[in-house]
Amino acid sequence: MRTSWQPHEKHGTLTAKSDLPDSVFAFPKQRKEPLTDARHVRNAVARFDQITGVSDGERAQAFANLKKAAKYYDIALSEASWQDLGAHPQPHRKESARKAAQTRKKAAPTRSKRRKSH
Repeated sequence: MRTSWQPHEKHGTLTAKSDLPDSVFAFPKQRKEPLTDARHVRNAVARFDQITGVSDGERAQAFANLKKAAKYYDIALSEASWQDLGAHPQPHRKESARKAAQTRKKAAPTRSKRRKSH
C-alpha cells in the first residue's frame, strides 16, 4: 500500500480552515486523525475503530500512514494490519455511554439508603 503521510512538525488549529496539509492525516480524504507527533500517532492508533464513514480501502491507507508515522516517531506497533486495530466502527458509542451512565446512576445507592457500618 502506498502511503500519503509526510512529516509535518507545525501544529495547526483545530478548525475547518486548518493549515495542515492533507498528507499529515491518517485519513487524508476525511482529514481525520492528524499524525503530527508521537502523541497524535498513539491517539490515532487507540481511536482507529471509532472512525466512521470510511471504506476498507481507506482504512488500509490510514493504517499504512500510521505505520509510516509510527516508524518516523520511533513508536513500536504490534499490529500487523488495520483489522488488528479494530474493524468495527462504533457509530452509537455516545448513546451507549449515555445509557451506561444512567444505569450506573440507578444502581448507585443514595446516602439515605446506605447502611452505616460501625
